[in-house]
Amino acid sequence: MKILLTGGSGMVGRNIQDYAQLYRDDEILHPSSHELNLLDFESVKAYLKKHQPDFVIHAAGTVGGIQANINNPIKFLVDNLDMGRNIVMAAKEAGIKKLLNLGSSCMYPRSAPNPLREEQILTNTLEPTNEGYALAKIVTAKLCNYCSQETDGALQYKTLIPCNLYGKYDKFDGVKSHMIPAALYKLHQAKTQSDTDVQIWGDGTARREFMYAEDLADAVFYAIDNFERMPDMLNIGLGHDFSINEYYSAIAKVIGFNGSFVHDITKPVGMKQKLVSTEKLEEFGWTHKYSLEDGLKKTYQYYLESN
Repeated sequence: MKILLTGGSGMVGRNIQDYAQLYRDDEILHPSSHELNLLDFESVKAYLKKHQPDFVIHAAGTVGGIQANINNPIKFLVDNLDMGRNIVMAAKEAGIKKLLNLGSSCMYPRSAPNPLREEQILTNTLEPTNEGYALAKIVTAKLCNYCSQETDGALQYKTLIPCNLYGKYDKFDGVKSHMIPAALYKLHQAKTQSDTDVQIWGDGTARREFMYAEDLADAVFYAIDNFERMPDMLNIGLGHDFSINEYYSAIAKVIGFNGSFVHDITKPVGMKQKLVSTEKLEEFGWTHKYSLEDGLKKTYQYYLESN
């Protein structure tokens, strides 16, 4: 197939491309933002008309950690909303029959009981620290549902909802990054500078589910190969989670940091737990391959080679 991949320069997009090069024969179009401006509907329509892909994977997005979301709610809402709307509606207008949209576990209500089931979306209020991003992701997923419903299945536009991700091509920064790359960066810096302690935001008891990004790439192509029987919305996760303290300990072990941890309880921590249900995923027949330790080792090796 000829597949259009949006967000090809991001962590998810680059892992999808790597996976395709290793295991697939598909032609992957991965235009830069200069070649395809997803914020401009006419630009998106023109690109689809010119290249006529058989399938669209929408992985583009404006993303960031807790602090970035808190500081820029308008940008996180408007950019992601515009990108999602433009690619879905342009694909519909172009008659592209299959589109796989990548959502986020942020779409779930903050008070929803864990594990988070697909049916719980839009049943309560969202987590305030990333509400704008979550709203945009929900609207795009619902738009995909509506396109499928209004065409009686002639268009199949579906959404994968991954848990938190980490891996190759992540952004490694002590403040702006998501938790695992931020922790890896901080612990590496502490080791190289012989620091005796590292700060953790909050008390470290919040629980998160982080999957190695190559596993998501594998799930994406499994979904493509089994698209007819894939549900309209499907969680992609591990089925288990760890506390922030446990993640820091695991990363410290991989890096070789032997110091201690200091908790700053004045910092925002987001939801206390965010574990997605894998019940439908197990029925669908896919499971992850990488353990936390193996994923962290590969991620740290990438960090050392690229920094």
